[in-house]
Amino acid sequence: MEAANLMVPTTRQVKRVIRESHDTLTLCVEPNDGATKPFFAPGQFNMLYAFGIGEVPISISGDPDKPIWHHTIRDVGTVTHALTQLKAGDMVGVRGPFGSSWPVKESRGSDIVIMAGGIGLAPLRSAIYALLRERDRFGEISVLYGARTEKDLLFAREFETWRGKFGVQVRVTIDSAGPDWKGNVGVVTTLLPRVRFDPEHTVAMICGPEVMMRFSVMELKNCGIEERKIYVTMERNMKCAIGFCGHCQFGPTFICKDGPVFPFTRVSPFFGIREI
Repeated sequence: MEAANLMVPTTRQVKRVIRESHDTLTLCVEPNDGATKPFFAPGQFNMLYAFGIGEVPISISGDPDKPIWHHTIRDVGTVTHALTQLKAGDMVGVRGPFGSSWPVKESRGSDIVIMAGGIGLAPLRSAIYALLRERDRFGEISVLYGARTEKDLLFAREFETWRGKFGVQVRVTIDSAGPDWKGNVGVVTTLLPRVRFDPEHTVAMICGPEVMMRFSVMELKNCGIEERKIYVTMERNMKCAIGFCGHCQFGPTFICKDGPVFPFTRVSPFFGIREI
């Protein structure tokens, strides 16, 4: 009965829609009834249901201490297209929050390196908010972010606040630059030498395409960061969010109920194997 209840979406209202880029927006949705602080754990996700079409897992990209769920969605398929057509006042089906979280509290006293590719910054933004809420408990905080082009960058208006108010080392790169781009060009791993951190006392959090995460882990290890202190998030093939359907099985784990955030040591034997 409990599993059945978790499979039934509740109806929630879209309070606000924020355009993030040419193909990506954030739906701000009222949270579950009776929710108390924190309203979710950084790194968790909800299942969003477009009525009559289907549902998809979407990370909660806002502040865990704010009583509104932010879901950043790229228009890439039938369900996400329907969700990106919603407007303030519309209703959406929601299940969750589900899943594991970024090790924010466990990382107190450490330097933090955050590496994101494309829309992968969205699942990490909740962790950034949590880190900045208790900024004095952490050492150097670095956010390294790569996107395809300048128009694909997400949350760019927040970068200067992170830098100026909180002293975060924010470095951004793109794959393909136009004539007006004055920043870095190249893959996100090229940004690692440009930030300060103590490898022996650093925790890394990564989200992006699997190939980007694989090479990021390699470079972090080359810098001296222990594999056990590297975390990745994976959100592929999730359908039910409670480990019932089996679509997201990854080796011996289920991404929806054992993840989506994993210590890399837990998934490294299977990471990069295309058949899994």
